[in-house]
Amino acid sequence: MEISRRHLLSLGAGALAPIGLQGARVAKSQFAVHPFVEAHPKAVFIKRTNVATKTDDAAKLKEGLGFARDVLVPVDTKGVPVGHRVILKPNFTSVKNQRPDVENLGTGTDAPFYEGIVMGLKELGVKKMTFLEANGFHTWNYRGLIDINERQGVEMNEPERRERNFRDGYELTWTKVHDSVVYTRIPHYAPVNEPDSWLLNIAKWKSHGMCMSLSTKNLQGLVVKPFVRFCPGWSMVTGAPKFMQPDIHSEVEARVNRYFENHRKLGYARYDSGADLSPVHQEIWAHKTCDNYQTLNPGLNVIEGIYGRSGDGFGVGNDYMTNLVLFGKDRLTLDLIGMYLGGHEPGNVNLFRIAKERGLMQSFNPWDIEIYEWVNGTPVARKLSQLTRTPLDTYYLQKAGEPKYHLVNERFDYDKVKV
Repeated sequence: MEISRRHLLSLGAGALAPIGLQGARVAKSQFAVHPFVEAHPKAVFIKRTNVATKTDDAAKLKEGLGFARDVLVPVDTKGVPVGHRVILKPNFTSVKNQRPDVENLGTGTDAPFYEGIVMGLKELGVKKMTFLEANGFHTWNYRGLIDINERQGVEMNEPERRERNFRDGYELTWTKVHDSVVYTRIPHYAPVNEPDSWLLNIAKWKSHGMCMSLSTKNLQGLVVKPFVRFCPGWSMVTGAPKFMQPDIHSEVEARVNRYFENHRKLGYARYDSGADLSPVHQEIWAHKTCDNYQTLNPGLNVIEGIYGRSGDGFGVGNDYMTNLVLFGKDRLTLDLIGMYLGGHEPGNVNLFRIAKERGLMQSFNPWDIEIYEWVNGTPVARKLSQLTRTPLDTYYLQKAGEPKYHLVNERFDYDKVKV
């Protein structure tokens, strides 16, 4: 029987108890990511889910709880003490428009799946959890996220900050960027990067103006406003507010333009695009994203793809039942495979090339990545050719004469960029 979210909320937490009791584990003093995942930090793992429809909340919650039980394990030593604070970063995005709400579910991490993971963490003995997000406070409960956090005892941040808050360090943490291009320091919402904290990144498998919004971009939402605005191009770099300027590299224009002109000379695809989110917008976004990548160290990165979404990442697009969850220790390699499975050729996307040039990836060729399918609790090696792709079109760098929503699937010669 399909159970609606509204029905679950009306029943209260007691309705979820039978799901939580089946297969529950004995908590220990610590928890850890599964040792096989830890031993393969550059690998990508795929877990199939079994959900008939995207509105089957009970099935999605069960998958979230099952995922936590499979991948997060109780341990006595060399783990994360259960008394540490767990930081939760789902993709919050929620929209309301003229379409029925059910057609916009795919704009962010599935809410019941997220709640299942929270329940799994509580089984492990975790008692302190904080949900963090920079954007769209007024939309947080469109898909029930506030309801979940309140029911499960998860604290939530206040996203708004004033200029003086940056001077005073009010509920934020600053981290220096090694070999930065745009930001020399980045402020995150506390308790990010504080001692005795552990970050769980739970992204959504969906298209976006930056091609797809996956686990690396998801952590952009930990950056305090207005530093979080990675997408507007030069207007939020050279045109950023005065109080931000000391934390922007003094040679930012020269650095970004040097990368940009070199990429044009190399003949990379779509550098002649007339899109509003232009090639230089994409270049700046990728550099800010790489700056941010260096300041964060999630304990685990997850991309929820029980259903994937095409379109713009917000109100435009459609959801497709895909029944998979991708996860791994490294965001960039995880996103590389997520991008490929969404029908795109990663070599055509600025982020991966720039990450390789900046020494953050050894390869952005998806065929070089170690892949495992999680089958009944056991990782089984897979080849990329064995995986099913689901075309999720995007409006990334539209070519002249191309439909606004399209695949970024031009052939890319990875042999040319091995060095």
